[in-house]
Amino acid sequence: MSVKSSISLSDRQAAFARSLVEQGRYSSVSAVIQNGLELLRQQTEAEEAKTAALKCLLVDRLGGDFVESAEMQTRVASMIDKKRRSLRVDG
Repeated sequence: MSVKSSISLSDRQAAFARSLVEQGRYSSVSAVIQNGLELLRQQTEAEEAKTAALKCLLVDRLGGDFVESAEMQTRVASMIDKKRRSLRVDG
């Protein structure tokens, strides 16, 4: 389905859209706008998904055990040591 809509573009935006059509990259200015809106939709959905994942991670982390800084440093050092040994990398 197609919906007709009237939009306003700045001179710079209109010139850019026309140049894309003239270069043969798009069939019309309308196609340029449609593609731009599709990219914006995809970007918005990706940002929303990242935000939702981060919220879930924070909720999950808030419900977990608290680890003191010194203990976390020991755990990280141990993980790094194990990885170095498995890769046979001298540290």
